[in-house]
Amino acid sequence: MDKLAGLVNRAAKVFTPALHLYYPITIAKGSGATIESTDGKRYLDFSSGLAVLNVGHNHPRVLEAARKQLDSFVHTGGIYYSETSVAAAEKLVTITPEGLDMLFFSNSGAEAVEGALKLARFVTGRQGIVSFTGAFHGRTLGAISVTTSTALYRRRYHPLLPSVYHSPYPSCFRCPFQAGPDTCGLSCLRYLRSLFERQIPAEEVAAVIIEPVLGEGGYYPAPARFLAELRKLCTEHGILLIFDEVQSGMGRTGRWFAGELSSVVPDIMTVAKGIASGFPLSAVVAGKELMQRWEPGAHGTTFGGNPVSCAASIATIEVIQKQKLLDKSTLGGDRALNRLRRIAARFPVVGDVRGFGYMIGIEFVDKLGEPDADACRKVLDHCLANGLILIGCGPKRNIVRFIPPLVVTDAEMEAALDIFEEGVKGVQ
Repeated sequence: MDKLAGLVNRAAKVFTPALHLYYPITIAKGSGATIESTDGKRYLDFSSGLAVLNVGHNHPRVLEAARKQLDSFVHTGGIYYSETSVAAAEKLVTITPEGLDMLFFSNSGAEAVEGALKLARFVTGRQGIVSFTGAFHGRTLGAISVTTSTALYRRRYHPLLPSVYHSPYPSCFRCPFQAGPDTCGLSCLRYLRSLFERQIPAEEVAAVIIEPVLGEGGYYPAPARFLAELRKLCTEHGILLIFDEVQSGMGRTGRWFAGELSSVVPDIMTVAKGIASGFPLSAVVAGKELMQRWEPGAHGTTFGGNPVSCAASIATIEVIQKQKLLDKSTLGGDRALNRLRRIAARFPVVGDVRGFGYMIGIEFVDKLGEPDADACRKVLDHCLANGLILIGCGPKRNIVRFIPPLVVTDAEMEAALDIFEEGVKGVQ
């Protein structure tokens, strides 16, 4: 039995089947945009550890910062102050949208979402929460209550959080109202207004939570006009607007946060994944006026703001700044989008290419324009066999996520696009 099969068998004895891993690869080491498996095969990692490793695997600056902190202490448990944790908070609020200048550190994206929902309910005294169909906000009980990217994640967990309502996400390629982006007249927003008229009064809604770019649900960017009108609607009714930037943040779209593309500032923002280059860390970020109303003891954490993770976070932000990775993501993403759109023009199985920066979705369709999960799976398998790791998404699993580390080189990007194109050719 080879090492991989042996490890898989060992894992099956101790890990519940609920734990899903995408591929039977055992990683031995990683650097930048590449990993090497224990059998010596090299891969271009265009999953970025599920959009976490925005500055790549094992960035030297991040590792140096983490090691330095390890030499001092690794845990505070909320018992005493840590210079590193305070410095990380100060660093993070220098890059968040104006007015979002106070935060609460936690460990994961789902935990940040839980904190954001609690904050909204606590400070408004209201109970209603509105999220959008297709959203993925995490898998803890509160987070899954606002998640509808697939019914599988909610199966056998009801009853969920009460007073949660769902409104159609403006996923323009598959418009829930069968309209085009230029003809829809913001039907999704009209639906939300009707929800306030027929299901829950606006004055009872604490928050509306939305991903500026839908993640697991299909990599659909929300139109800037929609987000701007949503901002107005929330302000009109005293509803807190929450942007879930867990996957779309930290430079992934060519901006620190995807909401900046529409110039819309939320009341609360959740940050995780790319915040600390693989070390567990997340944050709920809001304005001081809001945060100072969250009373002592109203929320808490044991591991949130871990000093080692915070040291990694400071280094991650500095790497993005010093290496000008926002500009690189924008320019490199534009080139990748152009190449992918040329591929789509030649091969009808690619129905749509969309995104910003290095957060790109490629949707596969059949001859009738319906989701083609089989074609998507075949392309993913081809890419893996040829040394390129990509992962899919969408309720029908027919969408490829193109999410390389921001440090990917031009040569690596071209190699990946070549592999991908050959895969697309093979499913015509």
